[in-house]
Amino acid sequence: MAAEQLIMFQHVMQNSEAEMVSSTQILESLQHPVLVVDANSEITYANANAAASFGGWIVGLTLADIFSDYLRPASIGDGPSSMRLMTRQSEAYDALLNPVGGGNICVSFWPVAPASIEKTEAKTDDLTGLALRNTFMATLERALPGTAEGGEPVAVLCLDLDRFKMINDTLGHGIGDQLLKKVADRLRKASRKDDLVARLGGDEFVILQRGIRSPRDAELLAERLVDLIGRTYVLGGHTVNIGISVGVALGVGSMQPRDLLRNADLALYEAKRAGRGRYRFFEHGMDTLLQERRELEIDLRRALALKQFELHYQPFLDLSTDTVMGFEALLRWHHPVRGNVPPLDFIAVAEENGLIVKIGEWVLLKACMEAAAWPGDLVVAVNVSPLQFKADTLLASVSLALARSGLKPERLEVEITEGALLSDTDNVLATLHALRALGVKISMDDFGTGYSSLSYLQKFPFNKIKIDRSFVAGDDPDSEAILRAVSSLGTSLGMAITAEGVETAEQLKRIRDQNCTHVQGYLTGRPMAQADVQSFLTIKRKGDGDVR
Repeated sequence: MAAEQLIMFQHVMQNSEAEMVSSTQILESLQHPVLVVDANSEITYANANAAASFGGWIVGLTLADIFSDYLRPASIGDGPSSMRLMTRQSEAYDALLNPVGGGNICVSFWPVAPASIEKTEAKTDDLTGLALRNTFMATLERALPGTAEGGEPVAVLCLDLDRFKMINDTLGHGIGDQLLKKVADRLRKASRKDDLVARLGGDEFVILQRGIRSPRDAELLAERLVDLIGRTYVLGGHTVNIGISVGVALGVGSMQPRDLLRNADLALYEAKRAGRGRYRFFEHGMDTLLQERRELEIDLRRALALKQFELHYQPFLDLSTDTVMGFEALLRWHHPVRGNVPPLDFIAVAEENGLIVKIGEWVLLKACMEAAAWPGDLVVAVNVSPLQFKADTLLASVSLALARSGLKPERLEVEITEGALLSDTDNVLATLHALRALGVKISMDDFGTGYSSLSYLQKFPFNKIKIDRSFVAGDDPDSEAILRAVSSLGTSLGMAITAEGVETAEQLKRIRDQNCTHVQGYLTGRPMAQADVQSFLTIKRKGDGDVR
């Protein structure tokens, strides 16, 4: 069967359009799930059985969205291989993986009966000695109220370590393994002897708390876990600090084990989204919110592939001459069904799933290509996410955008926020210095809203600092004092000062009085499409749009 499927998928991936249609019809007729994934584990094709088995429209999701334990296609060899995968609803599948060229993998699935799982899989984790998923699920099924062995209320707590990946990346997997062992010991100590602690994989754990008298029992355990796991570890001469996020679900009424685990996992997601290092109880409606979020993630991936994004440009002016110095590139998303989606509604999601790196690369290239057609030495300012620094590809992305567009480096301004400097500061500063060496300008956005802005000005000589719009909008003495102090500071350090969000003539007068050098806002120019930039500049040159 494996050889036949490999030939079939080679037809799908390589043959003509007519042959592909025929092959696709064959794949749709198969009675088991079949997926095609790319080198990034993203699903590019799913037959009807796969859609029915794994939750509907799943093209655009990744294997990690569906399976709790999965193998990245990049680590698969040249020939067919097999493995067992577990969905996040704790359903086991045997998977046959076939490389089909171009970095694509064909994956065929066959469900595994629970009895087969218990017979063939180990009962404890080799590293931590904790129970494995199959043991946990079997125990949970017997413990639920309404079963022959059950009766007492239970709670399930899903746990995920915060900052564990950073420990692995900086101190190595040996220290990471030691940390997992210590965490397992602390989980045992925090739990009662009748509770079951299991490791689901990686840094994910789960606890079955039996015989709870009220939700408060589960809450007390969650509080102990957040406190105990968050305490300092000393491993191999290193002082290590991590945190833990906890999702709690109560087993009430007649529930299936996978539904209870899913509810706890949804609560865990909300705990992580709320800032990590905390716990959350499952509430009805969380599943709807998560489904909406996943649909938004899928739409984001499609938007990038289908070129639904575009850039608008908002001008910033030199107050000494009232001339346009350049434009800030602002991302816009026009969805065929959702309509115009505000950046506030999707940027956070793109950052959570890592798609912001690809989007950021597209923005850089598009902004440089379009700015190259502007007259004179007008600057284009591009916002950069902290995740683009963490991906270690920002310098290469900027270099590529400049090379392909032919834009002079001094006409590109990269805007960062303090969030980019909060972690791995040395690496970020090294990247900023490398960008500066190319000739690119660097500015700090939303200045004054963070905790350490002044220290960052000492560490790196920014070309410009942009005062957050909240200080511009405020008409109280404190806002006035901050405007005055920042403009004075920037002048003494030789930095340009841009006041953002100027919308009224009164605000503009205040900005002038405080000796800011640049201004940006609706009063001096609203965001506009690339096609409108030239006509806007023409009006400015004629003096019809000067701001006095």
